[in-house]
Amino acid sequence: MGGIFIRLILLSALLGLLNACSMGKITVRASLPMIEGGVVAMNRETDLKLAQAAIPANLGMLEGMLVKDPENRLLHEYAAQGYYGFAYGFIEDDDRARASKLYYRGFKHGKLALAEHDLNETQLNGRLDSLQVALQQLDEDAVPALFWTASNWAKWIDMNRDSAESLVQMPKAAMLMQRVLELDETYFLSGAHIFFGVYYGSRSPMMGGDFSLSEKHFNQARSNTKNRLLLIDLLQAQYLDRQRFAQKAFHQRLQTIINAPADLYPAQGLINTIAKQKAVELLKREDEWF
Repeated sequence: MGGIFIRLILLSALLGLLNACSMGKITVRASLPMIEGGVVAMNRETDLKLAQAAIPANLGMLEGMLVKDPENRLLHEYAAQGYYGFAYGFIEDDDRARASKLYYRGFKHGKLALAEHDLNETQLNGRLDSLQVALQQLDEDAVPALFWTASNWAKWIDMNRDSAESLVQMPKAAMLMQRVLELDETYFLSGAHIFFGVYYGSRSPMMGGDFSLSEKHFNQARSNTKNRLLLIDLLQAQYLDRQRFAQKAFHQRLQTIINAPADLYPAQGLINTIAKQKAVELLKREDEWF
């Protein structure tokens, strides 16, 4: 009789733990629409000081929610996006070392999201041909995880370009983004086209660059976003125009960004405002680069 009583107590305790775990996940998942709404609102924000102050708190909230629901793919995707946006928009121009750490945190969240699509770290670290086979098994549901993993990975590599160990990883990041291009070329403001515009435009032809292909990707991204996304012109000036030593195009493109209407693309006000700020800083270096 005593043994049955003890087993009942243990069973009750176990069920309590399971219920607590389940309730935590239920609460987190019930909050996802609010997270989605917060992302939309943040994308519209044009006050950069407000955005810079708000994003770290939002990232902390996501990390806390992942403690309760560590296998939540959507939360990992949001975290990967958040770390990328914060590092690019507010950190990398002043503190590359910190930006590197933030991009790597985003990269780790991206990998955890990909793991939910059965693309694991062993495959990411393995042979290129094996990774290519694994990528071909993924469908459109994996596009956000692929995109944010590749984006953070490439930026982390860029922050560590003096390391050969980092640079040799770039083909894998490009392979992930190529799969995004194949599955949904318009995802996140045609981000895959923008990625390859930079990828082919930031290097000389002797080092694997392809200026005509870079321009093609930038133009496709510009067409897909109806010429409303200033980031495209910013990156084309920063990478392709500089590599071509096209000073006139560089200057005109950045000046056009600065003079663009503040309400050009309200749904992406934050990105456009960041592009305006970065354009001002790039113009200050014109005489240094040309």
